[in-house]
Amino acid sequence: MKYRLLGNTGLRVSELCLGTMTFGGKGWAKMIGTLDQQAVDAVVKRSIDAGINFIDTANVYSEGWSEELTGQSIKNLGLRRHQLVLATKVRGQMGDGPNDSGLTRKHILWQVEESLRRLQTDYIDLYQIHSFDPLTPWQETLWALDDLVKSGKVRYIGASNLAAWQLAQALDFAHYTRVAPFVSLQALYTIANRDLEREIVPLLLNQKVGLMVWSPLAGGFLSGKFRRDSKPTEGTRRTTFDFPPVDKERGYTIVDALDPMAKAKGASIAQLSLAWLLHQPVVSSVIIGANKMEQLEDNLKSVNVTFTADELKKLDEVSKLPVEYPGWMLEFTGADRQQQWPQERKMPE
Repeated sequence: MKYRLLGNTGLRVSELCLGTMTFGGKGWAKMIGTLDQQAVDAVVKRSIDAGINFIDTANVYSEGWSEELTGQSIKNLGLRRHQLVLATKVRGQMGDGPNDSGLTRKHILWQVEESLRRLQTDYIDLYQIHSFDPLTPWQETLWALDDLVKSGKVRYIGASNLAAWQLAQALDFAHYTRVAPFVSLQALYTIANRDLEREIVPLLLNQKVGLMVWSPLAGGFLSGKFRRDSKPTEGTRRTTFDFPPVDKERGYTIVDALDPMAKAKGASIAQLSLAWLLHQPVVSSVIIGANKMEQLEDNLKSVNVTFTADELKKLDEVSKLPVEYPGWMLEFTGADRQQQWPQERKMPE
């Protein structure tokens, strides 16, 4: 296991992060996983033994039960809290009242205490907003989060599921008011979902914000079970919960390209899909989750997969995004200047 810096911080996180959406199984999370405490303990132990020091959860996962199972597992296994990087989130609906969701000061200060209680800890390493709140101005949200950092209850703050303009606005506000900035963004990014590269990846690289990847196997589509000429096994996640969206025809073409590479390397398509992400400079950590131990074992092996330059080029060509405006125009008009730029200042391709 290798460790990478999380954005523009000195915090080192494992390149694979253990996701906990499969822990519990209450509410909508039943479609993702239903691991009980014994199974959770086994998954956490194996992950820690493999070198993972980064665990990501959220208050809305299984209506808070995921956090409870995570906190209890840390206690059951006797793990040293200071050696873990523990991340959770705030934003979602946590009750029936009018102020039981969002990014208001009231909701944030209530939910951070609830998360601390469920996780059985006195601080959260990375506290992330789960998405944008159109009703609450950035200053209210960021001032509340900054207070949590100053209080010691939170070490760093991050964001998730934002548009580029929203993240840029938040970073700009933090810079000029000198409050704690978002050090990371958690977002969907796979070899079959490269939409992030249009606006967000250049922003992250420019602002030195780390990227945590959720659903790196595109909800199981890149597991190797889905092929153009065969139906997936009944009971697989995508047969009952077709999420996140994938352009399936394009996705099948990508799987067709991964298949011979995987066979030549003695690896799985899932391992290559994860390894492709680990070869992208913008990525700080890839979040993996599992319902079965064999899935976890397979995912852990991805850190040992390497690609040749030709293999990466082939995968890039088969999965690259269709050209859109203004991207093609910026490339056309900037060609004369790009050739003169120092290598470190060149725009990402």
